Amino acid sequence: MLTVLHTESSKGWGGQEQRTLREASGLKALGQRPLILCPAEAELGRRAAAAGIEVLHAPMRKSFDLPAIVRIMRVIARERVDVVNTHSGRDSFLAGLAGRLAGRRPVIVRTRHLALPITSKISYSVLPHRVVTVSEYVRSYLLGEGIAPEQVTAIPTGIDLERFCAERAPATLRQELGLGADEPLIGTVAILRYRKGHHILLEAIPQVLTRFPEARFVFAGNGPQEENIRQAIDRLGLASRVIMLGLRNDIPNLLNAFDLFVLPTLQEALGTSFLEAMAMGKPVIGCGVDGVGEVIHDGVNGFLVAPNEPQQLAERIIALIEDRRLAATMGRAGQEIVRRDFSVERMCERMLALYQELVEGRAR
Repeated sequence: MLTVLHTESSKGWGGQEQRTLREASGLKALGQRPLILCPAEAELGRRAAAAGIEVLHAPMRKSFDLPAIVRIMRVIARERVDVVNTHSGRDSFLAGLAGRLAGRRPVIVRTRHLALPITSKISYSVLPHRVVTVSEYVRSYLLGEGIAPEQVTAIPTGIDLERFCAERAPATLRQELGLGADEPLIGTVAILRYRKGHHILLEAIPQVLTRFPEARFVFAGNGPQEENIRQAIDRLGLASRVIMLGLRNDIPNLLNAFDLFVLPTLQEALGTSFLEAMAMGKPVIGCGVDGVGEVIHDGVNGFLVAPNEPQQLAERIIALIEDRRLAATMGRAGQEIVRRDFSVERMCERMLALYQELVEGRAR
């Protein structure tokens, strides 16, 4: 049994923290001992404790925080940690340094979750024994930044197929909104940030409504662009056609009611929101940027469109509303892709195999 310590300096809750918790739960199911070390006020710690994962706390006030380094070193020694997996920039430096200085000398893994430029190579090329990326796109980016190929492994994020299951999830959204079964419902689930592309979808909607005036669009999520999006909806005269749902915790319920899922994101390491929709049997439309092409196979389980092209986006939405048979075929194809390549079980098995390989190699 391996003891795997996940460190996370972030206090928020997003895709990165969700993957960390999924992995910890999956490792526990595989007979390993996961631990999570985070600030006391971190949302990850609260949710991990509720899920039965051992949680430890340490303040991580800055990138060089000597008390935090000492605290992590003591945790490594006391808990007999075999693997330290770091996740954000601050904890990657603190825990990476602690792991290198600790007498037990655990294997250090850095997980890179984002499709953003890196600010320091030290926590990728010097401190960790291996870097894990959530997509091949992110791996290629790191190689381009000079990280050695043998030091970087891509292990895609996995989806909980028990939670995202159309047969098990309710589908009450249409009733909630007073929509009939035949009214096209196009949905987006994402934080309301500019790079998620809600503004591009808003530009495409009038063209869709020209062909299908009864169509409705829903945006689930909150974020810094919320007021700008509301103003754009009013300016375009779409208030009766675009519904802002706000932050929702019943994502499977929402997805179950959609006819198709659309997110014209301009930057995405992989795209777990697409995977969740695919698991629910929905065709998906996204932009051909970053790691999205590893999830959406154009013409198979959905469509890839050029970024910042609302007309092309509208045409693809119209095509799937018009051809329900094509939409259903793409939905089934997406389910098969997720089950084969993107289940949380597959992710955890691959992570455990990597940990075992690194620990055994270090022992030798």
